Amino acid sequence: MRMMLVGAGAVGECILKVLKKRDPKGEWLEYVLITDYSGERTEEVLNHINYREETGAERETEKTKPGTEAGSIQKAARYEAACVDAREKPELIRLIKEHRINFVMDAASPFVSNCIFDAAWEAGASYGNLGTWSVPREHPDFGTGFEGSYLEPMTKYNFDRHEQWREKGLTACICLGIDPGVVNVFAKYAAEYLFDELWEVHVKDGGNLQALGADKDAVQFGFNVWTVLDEVMNPNAEWSEEEGFRIEDAFAGEEEFRMPEPFGVNRLVKVEHEEVVTMPRYLGKYGLKKASFKIALDDNLLNALKVINSLGLRSTRPIEVDGVKVIPRDVVAACALQPKDIGTEMTGGMCVGVHCIGKKDGKRKEYFIYQPFDNEESMKTWGMQAVAAQTGFGAALGIELLGKGIWKDAGVFSPEYFPSKPYMELMEEAGLEYRIEER
Repeated sequence: MRMMLVGAGAVGECILKVLKKRDPKGEWLEYVLITDYSGERTEEVLNHINYREETGAERETEKTKPGTEAGSIQKAARYEAACVDAREKPELIRLIKEHRINFVMDAASPFVSNCIFDAAWEAGASYGNLGTWSVPREHPDFGTGFEGSYLEPMTKYNFDRHEQWREKGLTACICLGIDPGVVNVFAKYAAEYLFDELWEVHVKDGGNLQALGADKDAVQFGFNVWTVLDEVMNPNAEWSEEEGFRIEDAFAGEEEFRMPEPFGVNRLVKVEHEEVVTMPRYLGKYGLKKASFKIALDDNLLNALKVINSLGLRSTRPIEVDGVKVIPRDVVAACALQPKDIGTEMTGGMCVGVHCIGKKDGKRKEYFIYQPFDNEESMKTWGMQAVAAQTGFGAALGIELLGKGIWKDAGVFSPEYFPSKPYMELMEEAGLEYRIEER
């Protein structure tokens, strides 16, 4: 595999670190081109993966200021880096062809995902991403069906192009991460091995992660700021066979859910998430009747998001301030503490899983299949906080299965389409722990 990573944030960096550990000699991952809109960030990531120490080689550049100008390429044997704006499709295509890339991993902000997706297809490369882009209506009409609330629902852009990808013999695996990603595999595993009929799958994202000594009013996003602003504040959805997609306003469906120890009871709310679309698509044949997604959000973040939304600071429309045009959301993202810069002050960990309900041997059964991820261990092993590292680890294992040809087909898919056991076995081999709790 010759891979181009688009987006060298905390998750992208973790993907590279895991892949380097999984394949240190390049036996299946032959080459990686690291790209980001910030050349300084690509240089930072190259240093973090200890490339000089590994090879003893110095990187040369085609520009006088390494890594700071669009088009600058830092030369090295197995890893290279380029500065590129992911909204510039021709430039993405040029890089894919120039570096003979056959797989593009999209770890960039969601608003550029469609452009990267299209660039990969046009350049003849397979593709993976962490999640998809959606466009809500300015004044959503909540109720049944996406039509009244969304101009473009999540995953639609990708799945609508399934035949185009199939005809080219290319694979696009969207929603590779922890959730979506690992939890999709868990749901497929439950359908294949734990139940005769799988009736319900409810994704639960929580844990007991907290910042000790932080200011009582501190706001930490923990993940890509753009992603958080969309997922939490967009109209959310849940699915049932009887009603279809039910769309509600932000923070709907609050519940208390008992996570396994030591995570305790978590207060969860619904947010927009791809699993409620992909699971009915692939798990209906196993008897699926309901699917939902809920996440735990701390009070400070919830309050901050409400204020940001009410002030119009979530907008992507440029406004003029003293003769300068700025995008409000970009200002929020720039001012917020970045996920890559937090972690050492955090204690506890993440707990992400699926609550599955169904029938086995004529009896009703419930299981919670989950992935615990400790922040202290994450900082020690990967040098980054648990939220980003957990996502990157999940994505890296999916990339490995695609790179080795274990997951293989032409078209656009999400992880539930593929057999679950190879991924679960890889989790055990790689040390990404999972547990199955009968309830």
